[in-house]
Amino acid sequence: MDDFLRQSAATARFTHGSPRAFSFGDGGRLLWFLRSTGPTDALDGLWVLDTATGVETLLADPRALYPEPGELPVLEHRLRERTRLVAAGIGTYALSGDGRRAVFPLHGRLYEVTCEGGGAPVPLPTAGPAFDPRPDTDGSRTAYVADDVLYTVPGGRVSPDDGARWGVAEFAAAEELGRTRGHWWSPDGHSLLAARVDESALQRRHFTDPAHPELPGEDFAYPEAGGPNADVQLWVLPAAGGEGVRLEWDADTYPYVSDADWESGDEILLTVQDRLQQTVLLLSADPATGRTRELSRTTHPQWVDPLPGTPARLPDGALLTSADIAGQAARGLVVDGKPLTGEEVQIRSVAGIHQGRLLVEAALRDPSEQQVLLLDPSTGEHTPLADGPGVHSVAASAAGALLLTSADADGFRRILRTADGRELTPRDLSAPLPHRVTPVLERVTELALPTALVLPRGHVPGRRLPVLMDSYGGPGAQDVSAEPRRWQYRQWWADRGFAVVTVDNRGTAGVSPAHTHAMYRGFSEVTLDDQVAALRALGARHGDLDLGRVGIRGWSYGGYLSAMAVLRRPDVFHAAAAGAAPTDFRHYDTAYTERYLGLPQEHPDVYERDSLIPDAPRLTRPLLLVTGLADDNVHPSHTLRLSQALTDAGRPHELLALPGVTHMTPGGAREKIMALELEFFRRTLAV
Repeated sequence: MDDFLRQSAATARFTHGSPRAFSFGDGGRLLWFLRSTGPTDALDGLWVLDTATGVETLLADPRALYPEPGELPVLEHRLRERTRLVAAGIGTYALSGDGRRAVFPLHGRLYEVTCEGGGAPVPLPTAGPAFDPRPDTDGSRTAYVADDVLYTVPGGRVSPDDGARWGVAEFAAAEELGRTRGHWWSPDGHSLLAARVDESALQRRHFTDPAHPELPGEDFAYPEAGGPNADVQLWVLPAAGGEGVRLEWDADTYPYVSDADWESGDEILLTVQDRLQQTVLLLSADPATGRTRELSRTTHPQWVDPLPGTPARLPDGALLTSADIAGQAARGLVVDGKPLTGEEVQIRSVAGIHQGRLLVEAALRDPSEQQVLLLDPSTGEHTPLADGPGVHSVAASAAGALLLTSADADGFRRILRTADGRELTPRDLSAPLPHRVTPVLERVTELALPTALVLPRGHVPGRRLPVLMDSYGGPGAQDVSAEPRRWQYRQWWADRGFAVVTVDNRGTAGVSPAHTHAMYRGFSEVTLDDQVAALRALGARHGDLDLGRVGIRGWSYGGYLSAMAVLRRPDVFHAAAAGAAPTDFRHYDTAYTERYLGLPQEHPDVYERDSLIPDAPRLTRPLLLVTGLADDNVHPSHTLRLSQALTDAGRPHELLALPGVTHMTPGGAREKIMALELEFFRRTLAV
């Protein structure tokens, strides 16, 4: 590997030493976060910033607590995969209600630490490897999961012994619905709201490490498209043990629980969805009886795209929901059924309430940027808090403190604004980004597709360059963005002699609801047609792009796009590197796949059209297939089925199967793959 790839691997893609996982405590006086000690330190510790003094204190150092860590517990490992967490050390923590005490797991052990007096973390006894600990309001007890059983300490077992999994989020919720937890304390600390997950009807997915045949295999329950989902119930359980109360709603019609929490001691709010995610209900539940009533209903004829922070009930009792505005031109907010925003504001999330107004992240000028706004909930009038060029985001405390993060071509900046108007900056100890990249951002074709072009530094106009298409292309993600880290790797590719092109085809996020929903009932045609049209439009504008030498690379959905490109459009694409490609969506998970394609039993033609397996005999271009053999998101069988079909059809191709590598490609695996891809493209495109 060259210096850039070595530095990227050593710094976890320039993230080691950067603070993350911020939480406000003690009325906004404290800002808790996780951070390692520098750019090559992989182990995150738990820190707190006292906003009154500006002093940062390391409260928990993983090296001191666990100097020789072993393997992560299985649940913790899978949670890190679901949340795309590459850092080691302390992965997560949770605060008591007053925000002055934290609990955290570390390699299955459970610890508690307070912010006062410089006290050291105290180990807490557990019944087994601890997962997802949560303290109650006053911090006197902690709930945690061990071996799928919900416990408290002090105390004991809380959940019944009925063979189900308790207190955890099932695969569909954690991977696709944004809910990664499965238990919540009541405000008085007497009860726990807990998820009961029965996965007995699901098929099992198996993994073995061929590099270590002496080790036993691993398996887990997987909800495959068209098949059964986990049966998820919510129960109110006495923390001291005893008979619980089940929350009752029409779970047959609305099987997905995407959010839940206590609103008060007398009320629980939960958000449920139907299987195709065309209807989302906000329900109020009585914890004493389990009865629920509908507060709001959000519907869409295709699917309700999740908008973080909605649905919700505002402090004055009004109900906040999302809606498509002006013929799907913008994603907007609705208060008690009345539209609050128009097509000039593209809402991306609701971060909370600040100074009596809604705190939102939105795009005002261009989908590649994001601003932070204060939005009047009665008039819709908005005031910018952070609206310069770049991508801005925000976190807020109930007491009025704000943490603003800004990312642009110059890097990242975080500013903490206290309730009394002072500004502090949590220290960022990460390595500076090697390049200041300024991609050429353009909207092309009659669809105004967002595109980006990155050229080699020092490129001399008139020199023809092979093209490398590097896009994700799938729903729920946005590639063409002013956020700087994503362009570092594309600049590396450009400096190796490529014109790097990125396209947000229809179906991707962040442009408009019409743009996103164009992928309904079909991935392949829309994705590939838009990528081809955008490439040709850019080629007409930029004469240095050699459209006679076009390679394409990608991972996950981007891998699907890459393999599809050379299989179906060899007239446009001349070589492809396809990583972790879901080659047949009949074998991908329910919540993701059915949202866009429907049920395979009802739309078999859609699934057949989007499968790459029947295309195998058509391969005429060089194709490199890459898969991690420990990938529990896109199982390696996807890549191996396509490889088998290509072999059966007598179609030469290359296969790189990586033992122990997961979907996130941690530990330098991503950089090693990039080096091999570079050799592949140099060989096949004559770079």
